[in-house]
Amino acid sequence: MDPVHKAVLRKHRLYLSAELLVGDTVVPFLFQEDILTDSQVEDIESQPTNRLKTLRLLDLLPTRGPRAFHAFLRSLEDFRWVRERLLLELQTTPGPSSTDAWQLPDSVLQRVPSDRELSRLASRLGAEWEPVLMDLGLSAEALFRCRYDHSVSAHGAALAGLVQWRRSEGRKATVQRLLQSLRAAGVHPSVLQDVLM
Repeated sequence: MDPVHKAVLRKHRLYLSAELLVGDTVVPFLFQEDILTDSQVEDIESQPTNRLKTLRLLDLLPTRGPRAFHAFLRSLEDFRWVRERLLLELQTTPGPSSTDAWQLPDSVLQRVPSDRELSRLASRLGAEWEPVLMDLGLSAEALFRCRYDHSVSAHGAALAGLVQWRRSEGRKATVQRLLQSLRAAGVHPSVLQDVLM
């Protein structure tokens, strides 16, 4: 999913969770369009409230490829006011060239992130933590171990992976390298900026 689309979904997360009832039309449409799998539909439907169903869908959508956002917009036929608001936001959101306009000083880019910064990053990554860590060079086995050791906490799993990456890379585990992997995994660079501020 395009980083701009992810940013729009993140920005309007609470609004969407209050406005949408995803169970009746949105989720079936996304399943029909091959955006969601059987198990993801079950995961969403197992949530006890409409709000939690919507939040779960919003967690899954950014991981579902380049077609996911546009399919989501098409699924909002019964929620046109919501679709209009998202489209309006997209028109006012600056393009990718200006979203990367912020620059971190070289002194920050070349340093190794602290435990606190890695923990804050882990809490913001959500479902994107695995692609980020794979890009950083962690093996599938290491990822499995993080997932297994922290099966009830995505934050714990992501943090364990980030700490393992920093330990194995030493001085090469820089903020700049982290930024490259975030971009490669489609995570907006502002996530890292928030962590470092």
